[in-house]
Amino acid sequence: MQVHRGICHTNEDVCHRLYIFTLFRNEVYKLNFTDFGFDDDLMDGIESMGYKTATPVQAAVIPHILDGKDIIAAAQTGTGKTAAFLLPLIQNILWHTQNDNQVNAMVIVPTRELAVQIVQILEGVSYYTPISCIAIYGGNSGDSFAIEKKALSHGVDVVVCTPGRMISHLNMGYVKMQGLKYLVLDEADRMLDMGFYEDIVKIISHAPKERQNLLFSATMPPAIRKLANTILKDPIEVSIAISRPPDKMKQGAFLVHDEQKIPLVKHLLKEREYNSVLIFCSSKQSVKQLTKDLKKQKLPADEIHSDLEQEQREQVLINFKSKQLKILVATDILSRGIDIEDIELVINYDVPHEGEDYIHRIGRTARAASTGTAYTFINDKEQFKFHRIEQLLGRAVEKMPVPAEFGPTPEYKTDFRKPGGSRSKHRNQKFKRKPN
Repeated sequence: MQVHRGICHTNEDVCHRLYIFTLFRNEVYKLNFTDFGFDDDLMDGIESMGYKTATPVQAAVIPHILDGKDIIAAAQTGTGKTAAFLLPLIQNILWHTQNDNQVNAMVIVPTRELAVQIVQILEGVSYYTPISCIAIYGGNSGDSFAIEKKALSHGVDVVVCTPGRMISHLNMGYVKMQGLKYLVLDEADRMLDMGFYEDIVKIISHAPKERQNLLFSATMPPAIRKLANTILKDPIEVSIAISRPPDKMKQGAFLVHDEQKIPLVKHLLKEREYNSVLIFCSSKQSVKQLTKDLKKQKLPADEIHSDLEQEQREQVLINFKSKQLKILVATDILSRGIDIEDIELVINYDVPHEGEDYIHRIGRTARAASTGTAYTFINDKEQFKFHRIEQLLGRAVEKMPVPAEFGPTPEYKTDFRKPGGSRSKHRNQKFKRKPN
């Protein structure tokens, strides 16, 4: 890894100090999460999520966030940036922040999907801590609005919100932001593309001037520099470029409806005989159903997920590593802890949340002199998420033909300027309360 330090001449008001971390291909900056000095309860959550080695962006920014520095980071979705800001925020709240009746940290994001995803990760890593959190986004029921109001008026450690919904609460005058210590803007460039600049400025106007600010953006156009100049103080700048998958690896994607996924898995496994196949699913239910169906077809498959005891999981992994088991179906979270080489076929049953996870998974194939294949199933709602992964890869992944007997498949989208549809249609996200 090369580290460059100096003065940022493009915007001296923003970048008095500049720390740029660039990861080149085949270079790895290895730092374990145990090296950061996290609280024991936080470490329990980190380990339960299967996190071991920090990604480059995590290794670059976590120490500075713990030191209280403002950050402006050029890091694409998929580089592990969510944990890069969540973990030190949790740590700082545990050690330094005692505002029980205030909003202590606020993460502003462009979409409801990202808000829900971040809170899910936060709930996982903070499970053994007293940290409270809530996702706030529009289009919910009156009951959801009432839960949000209670959290914002009585105090919550971490709020993850979309700009429009937060403005609605701020306009009613009960949001306790006087004690806000940490402000995060995630996917800032996308928020500006969606026209949220004025909303962001208005939210920030309600926050105290003395706070720590973290800005993450995939790109750094002039509008982002302008925003950074408005909110950041003497920031450290981090720019991350991640490694790419091996060229000898075959990558392909299938556009399918959810009900076509299991038949397509069976079809791919019957096309040729594989000695080692790893299938990743995003939920335990999908893992269990897929494994059950594969076993009905007399295919040598087994499963690994959090419902299994540790001893059971270890035995399944031993069987898979020793090639006694040819097909392993695993949950998305536990996939981080699976380190097995020489896998011939990787199937992403669902599109991974993070591009870094995608690269890590398919990297289990094409080791040494061998070749490997990685397929991803994409339903209609996951197309934008996969498009972001392709942006991270720097190229499009070949879209493979689905057998005609499976019936019609989703139409491939080519315009992703307005992903996700209306901002008014959202799922419920319950307020996570502090344990008694």
